[in-house]
Amino acid sequence: MFRVGIGYDVHPFAPGRRLVLGGIELPGTQGLAGHSDADVIAHAIGDALLGAAGLGDLGTHFPPSDPQWKDCSSLLLLQRIGALLQQDGWQIVNIDVTFIGEQPRLAPHRQAMQERLAAALEIAPHQVSIKATTNERLGFIGRGEGAAALAVALITRPDIEQP
Repeated sequence: MFRVGIGYDVHPFAPGRRLVLGGIELPGTQGLAGHSDADVIAHAIGDALLGAAGLGDLGTHFPPSDPQWKDCSSLLLLQRIGALLQQDGWQIVNIDVTFIGEQPRLAPHRQAMQERLAAALEIAPHQVSIKATTNERLGFIGRGEGAAALAVALITRPDIEQP
């Protein structure tokens, strides 16, 4: 049995915050605002995986009203999501992510991000694809006010046949 999930996350930039994307802290003048580390790439992946497994969404499992997730690493969230999937017998086939933002450039950090995200989910780095695009200077993302990410995840349960 195979299932697909789609995830989306968006956060505004905020001065005085660390910029964390794909589990890597990047140099910059401002990071993304959010309850946790606001890693839009990891959050989109988490939602895609939870959706594929029919386990709800990120906010259900890690509500911003819960102080234990304040400034938490999104890699920890992914580790917990990976464990939930494993408990239900799901295996991750692959994840494809698109980062949407005018900055920063992800190319120099792509491999490190793939390795970090894969390690959190206990999969191989080649199972995580990361791409980036701009918003062609349109809208709040184009004006550099925030960033977003879209993710698609394919998971399988080899013990169950497709209906």
